[in-house]
Amino acid sequence: MLCISSKFGQFAAGAALALILSARASAEITDAAADGLTVRETAHIDASADKVYAALIEPQHWWSSHHTFSGDAANLSFDAHAGGCWCETMPGGGSVLHMTVVYAVPGKVLRLRGAMGPFQEMATESVMTWTLKSTKDGTDLELVDSTGGYAIGGFQKIATVVDRVMGEQVARLKSYVETGSPEGAKGSKP
Repeated sequence: MLCISSKFGQFAAGAALALILSARASAEITDAAADGLTVRETAHIDASADKVYAALIEPQHWWSSHHTFSGDAANLSFDAHAGGCWCETMPGGGSVLHMTVVYAVPGKVLRLRGAMGPFQEMATESVMTWTLKSTKDGTDLELVDSTGGYAIGGFQKIATVVDRVMGEQVARLKSYVETGSPEGAKGSKP
């Protein structure tokens, strides 16, 4: 789900990328080594933690179709219970298991394990943790995505790609919750 193919260089066009990068409150590659990487994305969302969580578990509404195997985020589904599947249906009756829920506390934390997108072709596994903290004016969201294992050439070169793709998804979630559209409403910043 990081990109449609195994090529790590596919991204949205320049204007969309500029908008996404400007919408991120904080993004960082916290570690990138031969055997793994960790990226951290944060955003403040003008909505309650319960509303953010409800949107989070419906990725078909905010996840970018460019970062699915089927090319259509509407094919994503999510069962937000321990053992539940973040899955995707494929044309012709196929399916993809992207990640499995290992910890779910509605309105607070969602943790998944698995391998997304091109990482499925490698000897890797990721732990993706979404943490929501209520504030007096909304919700502080943090996404920490750690991937480890074996990748030809190591993880250092692909860390920037993972950071950008995850940052894009956080910006799209924020925009979806605040405006009803993952691309944002006219005149508003996602």
